[in-house]
Amino acid sequence: MKCILLILVLAGLGYYAYFQHWLLVEFNYPLKFTNPIAEAPITIEPRPLDEFTLDHLAQREYPSSPIILERVMGQGKGFTSYLFTYKSDGKKVSGMAIIPLPQADQVISPVIIMIRGFVDEENYQTGVGTWRAGEIFAQNGYIVLAPDFLGYGESDPPEDDIFWERLNRPVQILNLITSVGTLAQADKERIGLWGHSNGGQLALSILEITQKDYPTSLWAPVSKPFPYSILYYTDEFDDQGAQLRFELAKFEKLYDVHKYSIIDYLNRITAPIQLHQGTIDDSVPIEWSNDLTQQLKTNEIQVTYYTYPEADHNMSGSWKAVVQRDVEFFNKLLKADKQQM
Repeated sequence: MKCILLILVLAGLGYYAYFQHWLLVEFNYPLKFTNPIAEAPITIEPRPLDEFTLDHLAQREYPSSPIILERVMGQGKGFTSYLFTYKSDGKKVSGMAIIPLPQADQVISPVIIMIRGFVDEENYQTGVGTWRAGEIFAQNGYIVLAPDFLGYGESDPPEDDIFWERLNRPVQILNLITSVGTLAQADKERIGLWGHSNGGQLALSILEITQKDYPTSLWAPVSKPFPYSILYYTDEFDDQGAQLRFELAKFEKLYDVHKYSIIDYLNRITAPIQLHQGTIDDSVPIEWSNDLTQQLKTNEIQVTYYTYPEADHNMSGSWKAVVQRDVEFFNKLLKADKQQM
């Protein structure tokens, strides 16, 4: 048996030598075997957006920076509005602060951080989407902080990446939360969240990242999983979303979209939630809020759900009732004494 194997090996080597000689003589072409795997260059795609997965955001630290009241924007009954700024990872973020006038029995005030929904940058002004309800909260003794976000108001520009701009927004809110204590009037131990539309989605992400019990009011929150939550609105774009879909295709080749989706982390929420939804909302279908409420209850999260017949995305027709419920909600959870509007 060994002899047969030896003969076969020698025959193979002889054939290889003859074949190589034949190529060299006939074509002047030496036979060369290469290892395509060993010689192929290895390219590792950079993945800078890994830092914005909800797991990573839950593990990192958020440095505080001074909240600076830059100038007065307006005054009303019982409050003063300011343009404020702070730093988020070294970038300046502006926003509107509404500060209640000092009261004899209240040295420091609880804080409501208001997170607006989508507003086109060309039409944006500081306070859009938050100031009306914010003034009511201030009249009831709350400090209101409503950030503009990078690229808006007097904030620094974001990085030149459509997904960096979007996924960095929770970081800006979390850095603002850790900075609340730099305001002498603010009680950093009593913080509530308010979010409308896309701001509602951001508020949910903050609750998942921190796992803290910030009382949270949601107005018609965008609650579908990423990236459907943004693809749903592409028909409103000038190019019907062609550029966004192109960028999203590149994103999905590198990243697991589930790691950025609030729906996959609802079980981390520990905060009480009050949710408001209009029945004729043409931006956030009522079915979305119905589904979200059911998912929250399935995860044993405390949620109170209100629907408003004939109310639209901005709660028109029911706005006063919605704000009144929010004041009562925050009073119950952030104040020892319950004030009325």
